[in-house]
Amino acid sequence: MPELPDVETYLACLRPRIVGCPLLSIRLSSPFLLRTAQPPLDRCFARPVEGLRRIGKRIVIELEGSLFLVIHLMIAGRFRWLEAGAAIPGRLGLAAFDFESGSLILTEAGSRKRASLHVVEGEEDLARLDPGGIEVLQCGFDRFRQALARQRHTLKRSLTDPRILAGIGNAYSDEILHHARLSPFKLAHQLSDEELRRLYDSAREVLSHWTQKLKLEAGEGFPKKVTAFRKGMAVHGRHRKPCPDCGSPIQRIVYASKEANYCAPCQTSGKLLADRALSRLLREDWPRTLEELEQRYSSKSRP
Repeated sequence: MPELPDVETYLACLRPRIVGCPLLSIRLSSPFLLRTAQPPLDRCFARPVEGLRRIGKRIVIELEGSLFLVIHLMIAGRFRWLEAGAAIPGRLGLAAFDFESGSLILTEAGSRKRASLHVVEGEEDLARLDPGGIEVLQCGFDRFRQALARQRHTLKRSLTDPRILAGIGNAYSDEILHHARLSPFKLAHQLSDEELRRLYDSAREVLSHWTQKLKLEAGEGFPKKVTAFRKGMAVHGRHRKPCPDCGSPIQRIVYASKEANYCAPCQTSGKLLADRALSRLLREDWPRTLEELEQRYSSKSRP
């Protein structure tokens, strides 16, 4: 799912292309994309774009007259910027937002179409689409601490809950927790003040670093490869690869429909976190240390 750095990069690339330009039309190829009936879609046509903003992971296009197009890319939604009037791709295409300078094409991979478009009028209706999470890059430490204290969640869940923190998902939560040297399953309300400060500083540093990096990579072009797995990440998507800080193999646990990637020596004092499915299966045979895990891998690889 595109997260804060990816969405901010989309916004930075779209601003010089569409702000101040009238939206000529919206072509829909999927009947499931549009989630609102009022105001009607054609009320948006011929209105200039007055601004762009982000609500969590949602992209908001503000049109003249306090009309807003709110687009949530979900897991597999992506944007392309093509020549004006370009055809919507047959299999992946969901919609085209047409301007004189080009067409913003919305696509979504996979068979389950989850991306959404809402048309709302007025700031009050727009606010109803905000899950309420705070922006880490815009809040002070005290507000950050208060937000995490409201729920008794693990750090992984707290970072990715849009009602607590805005714009952070599976990928950057892994990176933040590695940078902060904290276990993904440590409980947020049990953090010391020093650990909370580390988490706050790491969240700001990781998100700022990747936002700047992705914007520089895009330059004056348009993002062509928006992915959760990026070269230069420390732990996310790097299962069994060496930790860039200590060299130990990155571990991965799968729970529900999500996963967490971490370095045991850097984040859990060397302890392996139990994958729920495997730990139920193996029970007392579940390895407790990296040494036990490596021995198990080695024994499997022997002829």
